[in-house]
Amino acid sequence: MKQTEATVGLSRSLGLWSALALVIGTVIGSGIFFKQASVLQLTGSTNLALLAWLLGGLITLADGLTLSEIGAQIPHTGGLYQYMNHIYGKFWGFMSGWMQVIVYAPAIVGSIAGYLGLLMVNFFGIGAVWKGPIALLAIVLIATLNMLQNRYGATFAIVTTICKLLPILAIVIFGLFFGHESGVGETLAGVHQSMGNFGVAVLATIFAYDGWILITNLGGEIKQPERLLPIAIILGILIIIVLYLGVTYGIFRSMGAGRIDQLGENATAYFATNAFGKWGGRLVNIGIMISIIGALNGKIMSFPRIYYAMAHEHQLPFSHQLGRLNRTTQTPVVATLTLLVLTAIMIFTVDTDRLSELCIFVMYSFYIAAFVGVFILRRRNPGGSQLFRTPGYPFVPIFAILGTGFVVVSELFSDFTGALVSMGVIALGVPLYAYLKRYYRHEQDQDVL
Repeated sequence: MKQTEATVGLSRSLGLWSALALVIGTVIGSGIFFKQASVLQLTGSTNLALLAWLLGGLITLADGLTLSEIGAQIPHTGGLYQYMNHIYGKFWGFMSGWMQVIVYAPAIVGSIAGYLGLLMVNFFGIGAVWKGPIALLAIVLIATLNMLQNRYGATFAIVTTICKLLPILAIVIFGLFFGHESGVGETLAGVHQSMGNFGVAVLATIFAYDGWILITNLGGEIKQPERLLPIAIILGILIIIVLYLGVTYGIFRSMGAGRIDQLGENATAYFATNAFGKWGGRLVNIGIMISIIGALNGKIMSFPRIYYAMAHEHQLPFSHQLGRLNRTTQTPVVATLTLLVLTAIMIFTVDTDRLSELCIFVMYSFYIAAFVGVFILRRRNPGGSQLFRTPGYPFVPIFAILGTGFVVVSELFSDFTGALVSMGVIALGVPLYAYLKRYYRHEQDQDVL
């Protein structure tokens, strides 16, 4: 039996706290605990390292301010896919969504789940053979949770975000008030400071800030999205910037630059052990695992909405199935199961880390196109959204375009082969788009469970 989307629709029940927790929880994974040393090694001084974190945060904030204006005008399920669809037409909407649903979404979920599995086998001292099964179990459990009503996934996001903030705040507070071996202002001997190295450091911080855009996939489930979506994005990014700078400054206040360089990725765990005793290191490990679980939840909750949105426009094979909503939970169960199956296959067959890296060039290229879309929308609709307008226009959007362009150019030079492969995946979507356009030419109705 066929019914329209008006009969069974996505539940618009997510408030500001849920949206804010999803922004923070999706962005903050393990990077906040590990990247301080690598950024320091690239910049050669703690002051420049802090500046790199700040500049990466400001670029991300400009991105968020720019995209918020688009989100306020196009508050629909699917985020970037919908923005490309409305601004540039269905072909480019399909291209941006195709890359996400076929490669990027399952690859990034598989990569994060795999890292969670690695941490857990090390934490509990069990064999490495359990890494894959633990990763699979994690995504099955989180996917199952997100097949229930969206308030359960949102509540889980709030809980995990609060839990991950506790060790982060402990590190910040201890470093600020009890740090005695200040490395602030120190430089690393033997490290050549250059604009090139500083640029690579900023690039590393930009990747640490990535993930906030996924909240836009839930635009059709947020209450008053024209007002709350910009608030959640901007406030969330600001909080993340403060936390990243706070953790970095706290660690620099508590250890010398040379010591941080020597410890590398273990610097935060060493700091926690010294600050809080023998349980400090374990506390950090638990915090990292909770952070990863929270990030997984945000991604598994948001990515299936792209499948659903594309299927609703008949832009995927099996669109009738992928576009269905469960009558009771009002969630895209089939789309979530599809993401789960694709991720499970990738975990056991390919290098998901490398696969997710291959998507960076194309994904950030679509980000640039979306930011340019602000200028197009203002010309097309001068009245625009009266609820949110990007402050500092046109300079903030230009800064966002330049900052994201820096990522694209850097990827092109550092991983040219990967950029070609990602463009090849995009090219594979062209004949599929043409086929689906013919196949669903006469389709009008949307199936629901």
